[in-house]
Amino acid sequence: MRAIQLERFGPDGLVPVDKAVGEPGPGQVRVRMHAASLNYHDLATVMGMANPKMPLPQVPLSDGAGVVEALGDGVTTLAVGDRVTTSFFPGWVAGGPSLAVLRGVTGETLPGALQEQMVAPASAFVPCPAHLTDIEAATLPCAALTAWRAVVVEGRIKAGDRVLIQGTGGVSLFALQFARLLGAETVVISSSDEKLELARGLGADHLINYQREPRWGRAVREACAGEGVDLVVEIGGAGTLPESLNAVRIGAHISMIGVLAGVAANVPTAKIMAMNVTVRGITVGNREQFEAMNRAISLHQLRPVVGDVFGFDGLPQALQTMQAAGHTGKLCLDYGR
Repeated sequence: MRAIQLERFGPDGLVPVDKAVGEPGPGQVRVRMHAASLNYHDLATVMGMANPKMPLPQVPLSDGAGVVEALGDGVTTLAVGDRVTTSFFPGWVAGGPSLAVLRGVTGETLPGALQEQMVAPASAFVPCPAHLTDIEAATLPCAALTAWRAVVVEGRIKAGDRVLIQGTGGVSLFALQFARLLGAETVVISSSDEKLELARGLGADHLINYQREPRWGRAVREACAGEGVDLVVEIGGAGTLPESLNAVRIGAHISMIGVLAGVAANVPTAKIMAMNVTVRGITVGNREQFEAMNRAISLHQLRPVVGDVFGFDGLPQALQTMQAAGHTGKLCLDYGR
């Protein structure tokens, strides 16, 4: 079968290989993979930033979708023909994170999705919503689940709450969709009017171009009747956190997801204290949360926003597109192309 291996860090270290098709052992399944999607973590993995000590060679990509084609002994949770997605943290079934479960990452410390057939424990796969295509389903394991945990699980958003969403990347667009699903009032900030129009099409209530409004925290507060937001989906990190603190109401929650604007800076800790703000780091989520999210996606027939789609061999071009940051929606690979 075809596979892509990362044999050394950097895009030029991605090498096409022909691997033997494995048979599933006890508790395992074999899945015919049809599609994958990219996350910033995949770029960081290929470049050696996510885990410089990761063992090589390794099959990359955490997020993929396919169909179960063979079962090992003792598998009762899946059947041949089931459509499934991978799991970012296959060992994180329920409860809070631990060092042990966070060490097992698909496409980093465990073989990833960029192979035509994938053999892994049945618990490493999650049934996907029936109305989604394989490409759409492949966007769920990391970006969608991260947004779900940020907005629903940790943010505890309810109808009438206000949510600030930074940017229009994969996590941000899912966060917007989930917040709207819950009946929240939403504010989206971006440096691009074109991307803000995409957010408007998904139902965003307030749009702010932070290039024109560098003090966007105040602008967010003004858009929310001067009261501030209940939740910030924080993608920027250290570089944007001070303005996020200007946008929140007292007692708000900040879901810290990304560090695109910096990993370290002077943070106004006194304001966190004075505003009684909770700042919570978010690293994807567990299987129970994944299954709950899929039920909501199915019930509301929610569809992910898919951007550029590349072929099976298109990961280098997809990574280049991600680095350029000019895309909207999820970057995906179609294994049939």
